[in-house]
Amino acid sequence: HKHLEHLGELGAAAAGAFALHEKHEAKKDTEHSHRHKIEEEVAAVAAVGSGGFALHEHHDRKEAKEQDEESHGKKHQPIL
Repeated sequence: HKHLEHLGELGAAAAGAFALHEKHEAKKDTEHSHRHKIEEEVAAVAAVGSGGFALHEHHDRKEAKEQDEESHGKKHQPIL
C-alpha cells in the first residue's frame, strides 16, 4: 500500500503541474485557448482523482498495519 500511496501522490503532483502548464498555455496561445482550457480541466480532475487514490491507499495501509498488530498480539483488546 505504501508504494501505491506514493504513486498516487506522484500522479497528483504531475497532473497538477500539467494543469498549471495548460493554464499558462491557454493565456499564451489565444488561437487554441479553448483546447488548452479543456486539457487543464481534465488534468485537474486527474489530479483530484489521483489524490483521492493516494488517500485511499493511506487508509488501507493504516488498516493493514492495525490488523497485523492485532494478529501478533501487540494491541490489547479493551476489557469490558
